[in-house]
Formats: sequence, C-alpha cells, structure tokens
Amino acid sequence: MFLEVNDLTVDFHTEDGVVHAVDGLSFEVDRGSTLGIVGESGSGKSVTNLAILGLHNPDTAKLSGSIKLDGHELLGAPQRELEKLRGNKMAMIFQDPLTSLSPFHTVGQQIAEVYRKHKGVSKSVARERAIEMLDRVGIPQPKIRVDEYPHQFSGGMRQRAMIAMALVCDPGLLIADEPTTALDVTVQAQILDLLRDLQEQTGTAIIMITHDLGVVANTAHDVLVMYAGRAVERGTMREVLREPRHPYTWGLLGSMPSLNHPVDVPLEPVRGTPPSLINVPPGCPFHPRCDYAKLLGPGVCTGERPELSPHRGHGDACYLPLKQKAELRSQHGKQPGKEAS
Repeated sequence: MFLEVNDLTVDFHTEDGVVHAVDGLSFEVDRGSTLGIVGESGSGKSVTNLAILGLHNPDTAKLSGSIKLDGHELLGAPQRELEKLRGNKMAMIFQDPLTSLSPFHTVGQQIAEVYRKHKGVSKSVARERAIEMLDRVGIPQPKIRVDEYPHQFSGGMRQRAMIAMALVCDPGLLIADEPTTALDVTVQAQILDLLRDLQEQTGTAIIMITHDLGVVANTAHDVLVMYAGRAVERGTMREVLREPRHPYTWGLLGSMPSLNHPVDVPLEPVRGTPPSLINVPPGCPFHPRCDYAKLLGPGVCTGERPELSPHRGHGDACYLPLKQKAELRSQHGKQPGKEAS
C-alpha cells in the first residue's frame, strides 16, 4: 500500500481538558485509488489528514501510532524531511482557495514557487510549468491567466488553480479537503471530473474528505465513515452506500436528499449532536444518539468499545448482529444507500 495509517491518535491539550480528536484510526490507500472519508463536522477528518502532512503544532498536539508513505515513516520525522515531502510527494487541496492563495502574488507565481522549491529549476522553466498546469486543469488562456491575481479568478477557477498548485510536482498522494463545498453544482461536477481524469493520467492516490455522500458516490473506490475521532464503518463505495451496516451510516444516508425519495416525506436527520471530544461517551460513542442501542439490552453499548472488524473488507464497529442489521435496514423508512450506484 502507498499510504498506511495504523492506530493513529491525535490529542490536543486545552484548558478544559484533553481533546481526543483522533482515537486509534487505521486505514490504507493504494496508488490510483480514492478513499472517501465522511462524517459530521468534528469527527476528525481534517485533523487526520493534517497529521499525515505533519502540519500539527508539536507544542499543542500529541500524536502516536504510525503513518507510512511509500514505506517511509512520517510520524516523528524531522520537519525538514516533511517539508521536502509536502508539495512534492504529498499535497493538499484546501476547502477555501480564496484564503489559501496569497492575494499579493499572481496565481502563476504561486504555482511556480512550489515547482522551484522542490525541483530547483529556473524562474523561466517554473513559469512554463505553471502555464502547462493551468492548461492541464482546464483554465482558458493560461498564458494570460498566469499573470493574474486570485481575485481575478472565479470560484471554480481558483479551485482549479489550487489543484494545479497541488499537482505541479506530480505527488503520489493528494488530499482534497471538501474541495467542492463553496461551489455551485455545475462547477462541483467539473472539479470532480477533473480530479478523476488527472488520477487516471497520473495514478495518484487521493483522499477525499467530505460530508457529502453524493461526492463519495461519484469519486471514491473505498469509504471510511468517521464518528468522534474513530472509524465506525469501512468498505468499498458500493458496500457502504448500498448495504450500510452502522446505524450512524444509516443516519447519514437517511438525511441525504435523493431523486428516489418521496417529496412529501421529510428527510430524517441524525438526532442529537456530536459528542464532546473531551468527554467521549463510554463504549460505542454513538450510543446516546442511536435508536437501536436499546435492542441489545442495558450495558452492552455503554461497556467496552466496539472494534472495527474484520481487519479487511466491509466492517463496522457495532454490536448489532449482521442478520438483525439487515432486518432493520429493510424496516428503515428509506432503505439506506439503495439509490447509490
């Protein structure tokens, strides 16, 4: 596997206590594949990927576990080594390109700077590479646009410029943190198609962080569902969206609009709110919001923490038997994931 994350924990020490942002997370991503990481805000998605890039402040964050990129351990690696890898072997597309791009430099200068830093080429060579990348991501008139500033670009074009910057050194791993959140649906589709085409051309491994299950259905090969800093379900896109096993995944799918959903029947949001990561509920962290915990009797879901099993393949962290889950899914008002393709 190109990227291997094993038993990753990320804790933040605050005045109110220790925030357990990521708690024993493991997953893998191979070259040419896309892993979709989904969950509500605060589930630990972005914290996980900032840990992969080595962007947490060591004075405030405590990390443990293992993160291996192409066989090389990243956790605990010197910052100088991580700086050589960031932008070169691994890169990230952030959620808001307007705040990620500097308003004081042209788009071309910012793309060229990344290429010069990692490849040691001249300014003229880096500029040509920037023009090439702008053309590659579908920005019209790249020889003119290369000298324009971010505010002269539309939202979709800024996101394309961010993708060009992330891919300028042909990294093996690309992390996309909600890359389509602020875009209209037409531009969203264009950006997702662009990422898919670029992946086919380069074989890049992609981690797609999102709360939008529609994005996952259109882009991901595998899906990891996170809740309270933990993985609660993992499998292929078809397995997770068509035959979800964890009640939290059912809730996410049940709250998603669908063309097959009756217009006169309201969507069913996941009741309650995500737990405090300082005081995570014992046992299954989802049990205070779960409608099915009472079926297992007192103390089952509040006792030991359910582990994600099996190690490979479609697995979930829930004590409900598989046969009972299938029956409950069929009784669920909108069979979760039935419309996913």
